[in-house]
Amino acid sequence: MESPTLAHWVGDVESFADHRWQREPAVFTPQAPAPPFDLDALDDAFDGGLLRTPYLEMVRSDKVTVPAEAFTTPRVVNGVTYEGFADRAKVLARLRTGATLLLRCVDQWHRPTGELVTRLSEELDRRVEAFFFLTPAGSQGLAVHRDDADVFVLQTAGRKTWYVHDAPATPDWSLGELPDDEHSPQRLRRVLEPGDVLYVPRGFAHRAVGAGGLSAHLSLTVRDLSLDDLRTALARRLAEGLDLPARPLGQAAIADACATLLGHARTRLDTVEPGDLLRAARAARPSSAQPASPDAPAARRGPGTATEPETFAGTAQAWETGGPGTGRAGLGSVGRTWRRLRDAARAAD
Repeated sequence: MESPTLAHWVGDVESFADHRWQREPAVFTPQAPAPPFDLDALDDAFDGGLLRTPYLEMVRSDKVTVPAEAFTTPRVVNGVTYEGFADRAKVLARLRTGATLLLRCVDQWHRPTGELVTRLSEELDRRVEAFFFLTPAGSQGLAVHRDDADVFVLQTAGRKTWYVHDAPATPDWSLGELPDDEHSPQRLRRVLEPGDVLYVPRGFAHRAVGAGGLSAHLSLTVRDLSLDDLRTALARRLAEGLDLPARPLGQAAIADACATLLGHARTRLDTVEPGDLLRAARAARPSSAQPASPDAPAARRGPGTATEPETFAGTAQAWETGGPGTGRAGLGSVGRTWRRLRDAARAAD
């Protein structure tokens, strides 16, 4: 498990992979860069004026629904009223009553968080998403629950007490909140301070309560495969190389298509190994959404720099020096270069 970003948080990655990953919760106090999204970034998001539902919501663990109009405000744009824009004064008022602010998919709209998510996703070969929680002392946003993801919690402000319970007792476990009488064995109880990193394995029940100040943390959820992902990947593998009409005409043609499909699938099934299916399922999972894909006309890379999307300013400069055609001509070459570098890195692994 080669993972520079993960190594910043957990230290010895091989030891973490062997003893903690999907086995045991743990808290780390690393000497690592600060998380890219904090209270200053939160203020910037509100100041920008474009933050709106469904990217923000407010939640309570007492099963009281906080309606969107309680923390958002409408705006009139070109004579049309649009609902759901974040209202800082309303959010602060709700925080004072014990509600938690939840920002969803931060990686989709905050570039530094998107870059972090992309790195971690590439290192772990899994889809990663980012969520931000802001909770007042003495409150909790979610009741004890299980997630279909491994979670890394990066504490950015205040203090929060985390309670992590045992893994599911049976393979047929459910997501979401657990019954009020949930009493599975407690595996970890810890107050997180700013800079601490908590790891919660997939499926382990957990909850968190604000312990001091306004407690803020960034949660990075690492999604793994489900049975549906494997079924979909298997269906695609079994149909590879099959050339049949998409809409066979008549009952005889449909019957022939059934026989051909079954015969092809039986032949293909003998060649599909578990590792092949696993790789196919992982490749089919959608990746983190922030950066442009290598095929998009956007990537550029300089020595020692991260991949960056094409900018309006850069395009404008290219148009000034050589016209619109010049600005677009080199993009295909850059995209090919990026794909070559990416494939070389994967081959080295």
